[in-house]
Amino acid sequence: MIKVLNIISDTNIGGAGRVLLNYLQYDNRTDFETAVAVPKGSLLAQPLRDLGAAVYEVEGMVDRSYHKDDVKVLMDLIREVDPDIVHTHGALSGRIAGRRCGKTVIFTRHSAFPVSAKLRYPPGRWVNKLLNEHYSDHIIAVSPAAAENLTDAGVSPKRITTMMNGVAPVTRRGEAECAAAKAEWGIGKEDFVFGILARIETYKGHLDIVNAAEMLAKEGRNFKLLIAGIGNYEEELRKEVTARRLDDHVRFLGFQSDVAKFLSILDVQLNASYGTETSSLSILEGFSMNVPAIVSDYGGNPWLVDQGENGLLFKTRDAEELYRCIAKVMDEPETLQRMSRRAGEIFNERFTGQIFAQNIENVYRKTLKGANHGRK
Repeated sequence: MIKVLNIISDTNIGGAGRVLLNYLQYDNRTDFETAVAVPKGSLLAQPLRDLGAAVYEVEGMVDRSYHKDDVKVLMDLIREVDPDIVHTHGALSGRIAGRRCGKTVIFTRHSAFPVSAKLRYPPGRWVNKLLNEHYSDHIIAVSPAAAENLTDAGVSPKRITTMMNGVAPVTRRGEAECAAAKAEWGIGKEDFVFGILARIETYKGHLDIVNAAEMLAKEGRNFKLLIAGIGNYEEELRKEVTARRLDDHVRFLGFQSDVAKFLSILDVQLNASYGTETSSLSILEGFSMNVPAIVSDYGGNPWLVDQGENGLLFKTRDAEELYRCIAKVMDEPETLQRMSRRAGEIFNERFTGQIFAQNIENVYRKTLKGANHGRK
């Protein structure tokens, strides 16, 4: 039995937390025992327990990667739990604590964003390489874009395994429930429905989607744009929608815990990120229920969408090309039908939770065999 202690500093349920919850639905409990350290009061604690993980709520570590006090607390916990592997999710304190306790350390890079010049060139590049390679035996990158970030900043590709996220399939709601949701959100029978499920932040590209919607509206098309999520950019985005006279077309749904309800009434899902994106879980969940996607060619998106198969790619920050992609699937129902079918097929081929869990556990086994505990 291999014991793994995951360390995650999130107080809310974000992307990294959802990845861990997905893994626990498909983990091999004959060979692996999973424990998780989270900040005291984290919303992740109960869902993790519900899926059978041993959960340790610790003082500190609240939504931060590093603090010297967190290192001490985590070292005490690691000595108590005595895992074979410490697997951290963005928590540098956990990596340092694991190394100081002599454990095999793995960390997952969940994000992709432009690498600054300070990290691309010495001395920052040397420091970043030393930090990442000394305090981990292996790194999991959840998309080629995340792996490229690491290598661009000096990390050896030999230390990295790239694997796309996998998710549990989402069950489509029945006709009556879909009809009720459409009535609730003011969606007409003739409306084409597209939407985005993401934090409402500038870098998620919501304004580009609104700009594309304005072009569609000027043509007199029947559609509804559903914006699910909350964030710092929401108030300004609402003003932009009103300024473009799109209030009849756009629905702000707020935070949606019921992902199936949202996805079940979409004709196509959108992702217009241009600041950080690796392997969107909502896009994968949409694929599982045959919802194709139109996404920017930024970050990990091109490894999720095969152009013309399970969706369409558009040039990042190009609202006009996004408009053309949406118009294409609105005007070509046979294309939309084919992409919907392929979305489900490609999901089953590449993005299931079972595939993801097996890939994670293969890394565990391989790293234990060759762990060098920070030595080159």
